Amino acid sequence: MALGDCAVLVEFADHLDLTTNARIQLLAQAMRNQRMPWVRDVVPALASMAVHVDPVVLGFSDPVLPVKLLLAQCLEEALAPAQSSEQVQIPICYAAEFGLDLDDISQRTGLGVDQVIQRHLQSEFMVLMVGFAPGHPYLGGLAPSLSVPRRSAPRVKMPCGAVAIANAQCVVYPFEIPGGWSVVGRTPLRVFDAGRERPSLFEPGDQVRFERIGRDRFEELARKEGTE
Repeated sequence: MALGDCAVLVEFADHLDLTTNARIQLLAQAMRNQRMPWVRDVVPALASMAVHVDPVVLGFSDPVLPVKLLLAQCLEEALAPAQSSEQVQIPICYAAEFGLDLDDISQRTGLGVDQVIQRHLQSEFMVLMVGFAPGHPYLGGLAPSLSVPRRSAPRVKMPCGAVAIANAQCVVYPFEIPGGWSVVGRTPLRVFDAGRERPSLFEPGDQVRFERIGRDRFEELARKEGTE
């Protein structure tokens, strides 16, 4: 579906499916690898992908057909066995001042707070997409027993580095922005920094595991990162 003269939206499903999302990540990378002069960017999402094009190079013609042809060229590569992805370890502190909604999640799930923390740590996450804000990752793979709905009253300001869950996903807030997910803890790492070679800690397709740290280690890392 054309999004004006400068982009095409390709939809693969009407719901989140982790296998489909993984293939979308591979397809997006295969399309980038072609380095077509008219392709500005390929942005994978949960169950879709946006292909941003240069209308000048395309002569302001309909971008749908060239995108379809490029997709066809890249499908074989995308359907090949998946390559090993980046493994990302994220330190997280579940101290009471950081795990703002641990008690509420405990009540909703019938699990003890320690059980909530352990099941979050044991979840094997994959970055499904990065969006909403620069470097803001959506992680699939949350333990089903931790599935809770979004908060009825969103917070006007989520703490920078807050790790939060809703339904089957987990997110990490890169900035102090509004949010309605339930906060389980916080990471002291700088999630997004435009000055780094890799600005975002997270890229679509990355495998993510959280590593528990105490309050003292959190403060030490926060001072180093400049996120205190």
